[in-house]
Amino acid sequence: MTTSTPPTDTPTNPRGIPSFPFLPSVTDYVKSSTEVESTLQRFQEMISKYQFMSQNVERRAAGLREKLPEMRKSLDTVKFLRSQKESPTDEDADSLDENGTSSGTIQTTYSLQDTLYAHATINTTELEDVYLWLGANVMVAYPLAEAEGMLAEKLAKAKESLRAAEEDLEFIRVQTTTLEVATARVHNWDVGEKRRRKEQGGGGGKEEKD
Repeated sequence: MTTSTPPTDTPTNPRGIPSFPFLPSVTDYVKSSTEVESTLQRFQEMISKYQFMSQNVERRAAGLREKLPEMRKSLDTVKFLRSQKESPTDEDADSLDENGTSSGTIQTTYSLQDTLYAHATINTTELEDVYLWLGANVMVAYPLAEAEGMLAEKLAKAKESLRAAEEDLEFIRVQTTTLEVATARVHNWDVGEKRRRKEQGGGGGKEEKD
């Protein structure tokens, strides 16, 4: 007899992670005591694979959780600049404040390095573009509306990716638990079979040889 194995068309979750079915009877996993060791070894290999997948998904989720606040901050900044550009009237834009500067200006600071900032004056009435970092040493100028749309889309995708990663982690936890339960059931079944054969005085062993 051969060890019972899941069908080749094993169901998967939306990201292609295979599920491990809970079978109602231990004999669906093993047919005889000679299959116990190989079955338990196969279960342990599957648990190791799920643990490896879990580590990779957790790293991806942690990276997304770290990036999301910065992405929200960038989007909020672009929204603010756009609102400041569109809110002043022509009359307000031509007027001067008490410091002699246009009412359409913003005094702010911006980061040069992690602990180094510089002062800047932004004339929102003339602001057309915003510069965004797209990657290592890559900065691109975008019109305000286009920048807002792109950042909103990237933020939405990042949230969806994080949601999918969290779903995958929960799915993997369930499969791992199912495998651990199956391992315990097969082990207990094997102990019961050995006890039964011992009580029969080894008669079962002779029948198996025949």
